[in-house]
Amino acid sequence: MKKIFLFFATVCAIVACNPTHEDISNGGHITADELKAMSTVTVDKDGQGQNGNVVTCSTSAPVNAKWTIAGKDLVGNYAKKKMRVGDYIITLTGLCADGTEVIAEYPITCQVETDPIKKKYFYGEDPVAQPEFWLESNDAGAGRFSDNEGKYFPYLDGDTYFGKKTLVFEVTDTEEGPFIWGGEGTTDIGLTCRVMNGWWSTVYYEDAVPTKPYWEIDITEQMAKECASSNDGGEGRDLDLLMTRGRVKIKACYYEY
Repeated sequence: MKKIFLFFATVCAIVACNPTHEDISNGGHITADELKAMSTVTVDKDGQGQNGNVVTCSTSAPVNAKWTIAGKDLVGNYAKKKMRVGDYIITLTGLCADGTEVIAEYPITCQVETDPIKKKYFYGEDPVAQPEFWLESNDAGAGRFSDNEGKYFPYLDGDTYFGKKTLVFEVTDTEEGPFIWGGEGTTDIGLTCRVMNGWWSTVYYEDAVPTKPYWEIDITEQMAKECASSNDGGEGRDLDLLMTRGRVKIKACYYEY
């Protein structure tokens, strides 16, 4: 049976497969148990038999498949990812030909780094020269990736933007607060960040929520086109993080590879 490699749309509206190719003798539908039986999730081992940090996922199920691994969606029948040490639940979401969505979960534990995660630092590699700081509400300069208009972060290069990297912020503390434009006496308390560009012309994430110990922001194609420098094929508007509720203490910023 032919494997299906159609992508999930960004709004999760998925094009249904042709029933001629998807018919599996039950109206183009499988159960969660059948999905799990046709799928595998494995973790590599070190020399002592401990679980490593490289997870490999595959499915032969006749569905449009999306793997969710540590909060990241990877679309396709096959997925592979380096993990941090810890416990995870990997989720496989399948869309059947009849439009039914089925889900299978796979708990895993990564005990040691068999394939060490490398980091490309933008801030915090030297904690003495670059100490942790508070990203305060209404302080757009502190969260701006700009060598001349930012306080902490440098410009991001084209390889970072157009490589669609995921920015990782190490967060050591958070404090909720009122919405900064809520007016006197507002009760709209929370912890949210607006991810936009330095020209305030586009908002990429309206209410991103910083989390401890890791807060991750995915760079999108639109962000790359607008925020990368003109020398790298972008418009040079740079990336900006504006806390709209509360504040967050940041220790480091980097991407992993």
